[in-house]
Amino acid sequence: MAKLTYRNYILLPKSGIRFPDDQIVSQTEQVFAKLTTSARLADVLAEPPTDQAVILDTIGRQGAKLIRLPENELPNLRAQMPGLRIVPEVFFFPQRYRVEIKQKPQPTAAQVTTSIRIMLKDAKTGKPVGGATVVAFTDFDGRAGEQATSDAKGVVRLRNVGNRLLDQLYVYPKVGYWSFWKQKITLKNNDVLNIQPVSLTYPDAKNFFYPPAPAGQPAGNGVKVGVIDTGAGPHPDLTISGGGSTVTGDNPSDFNDVDEHGTHVSGIIAARGAPPTGVRGAAPDVKLYVYRVFARNSQGASNFAIIKAIEQAVADGCDLINMSLGGGPADDATKEAISFAHENGTLCFVATGNDGRQSVSFPASFSLSLAVGAMGRKGTFPANTTDAPNVAAPYGKDKKNFVAGFSNIGPEVDFIAPGVGIISSVPGGYAPLSGTSMACPMATGVAARLLSGEPTILNMPRNTARAEAMVRFLATKVKSLGFGPTFEGTGMLFVDTQSPIT
Repeated sequence: MAKLTYRNYILLPKSGIRFPDDQIVSQTEQVFAKLTTSARLADVLAEPPTDQAVILDTIGRQGAKLIRLPENELPNLRAQMPGLRIVPEVFFFPQRYRVEIKQKPQPTAAQVTTSIRIMLKDAKTGKPVGGATVVAFTDFDGRAGEQATSDAKGVVRLRNVGNRLLDQLYVYPKVGYWSFWKQKITLKNNDVLNIQPVSLTYPDAKNFFYPPAPAGQPAGNGVKVGVIDTGAGPHPDLTISGGGSTVTGDNPSDFNDVDEHGTHVSGIIAARGAPPTGVRGAAPDVKLYVYRVFARNSQGASNFAIIKAIEQAVADGCDLINMSLGGGPADDATKEAISFAHENGTLCFVATGNDGRQSVSFPASFSLSLAVGAMGRKGTFPANTTDAPNVAAPYGKDKKNFVAGFSNIGPEVDFIAPGVGIISSVPGGYAPLSGTSMACPMATGVAARLLSGEPTILNMPRNTARAEAMVRFLATKVKSLGFGPTFEGTGMLFVDTQSPIT
């Protein structure tokens, strides 16, 4: 007997993400309403599938359902529940930019490869830097090399790349340090790499383009922002008004960060600290809501968790939603959820992706998303960091400005924002990160800051007209940096108090 292949699927109405709450007009809707996590498909269908076909999660009685069943039973399910859309569960990923090893280094006849140990030390204090990821490329274009992590003593052990010329070397510390980058380097036993600590007074691109709002100026007051991510906090610079986890099987009230990504994103938008002891976001007065869609020890976020989070953010009254994620296939469930938000007066800002000038990834590529690409500025990060290779043409009218080499491009791009070497909050402290993941909350935060001065728009009924009014207003607050629409869309959102855009 052939082994059954099980997959997860999302059940949706033929349009939208839920049936109307006030009426059930068809037999399919009657059966749909009976699908709960306490029932099996076999309990509600006239011709039941295998006992292993189960309901994993639901968004209420009339909302989407997540089910698991063998692929070969899909025809039977479609026959018994006509009129439903059956969408495969797919996954999306944080859009923080980091290079990774894809294959082992090729042996070379010219050199004898040896195992080595190197040390990472704080450039100022000499203390060991533990927990840093070291990525040593023998062939960067082929992504061949070796990766290791420093221990508590700052020691990194590499088994296959000693005594040979490295194409490029990347070091990604966890908290409190800039990254490190060097080309054409041969590592020897007991070499020491000095890692620069981060100063919270450093003039990164966020502070260059968006200095804190002067006293009395709008800074996000009256605006609710939802962050759909890896969670956020706890962190002293973040005040989180609500949210939760929409991961199937998780504690629904647990929005604490399972990574560092969501805390960093949230800080770019809404951090309330101030240098030299903290960081300040683009819109520190917003009400911040955090929806964790990533499970612990899982790299991807399910489209079911994402649509559940979007629906909850709308119910919580969020005006803007930030989604610094992408990389999965286009799917109807996520499109419908973003459309649902738009129909209820909420805008979704989405990162374009970090595939090196490839096409804009989904869900940023969906027409109702506001897709945000990343730019950087020379002089806003140290020269020997992993941000240096991201400096690439095209350059702006101001030649210090550039489109980040990793940023995806295309006609779907709506805005561009700083996303290279951005210092923000992470669990346990602060760190600079790069990616369209960082550019997206920059645009979201600035949009919140701008909208907080527009009570007429914010007080509109929560419908499509409200969403359209917000987009039209933001379109009047954009300036081109000179990169061209394929790279920057309409340009960068600006406020009157920021550094001049030329």
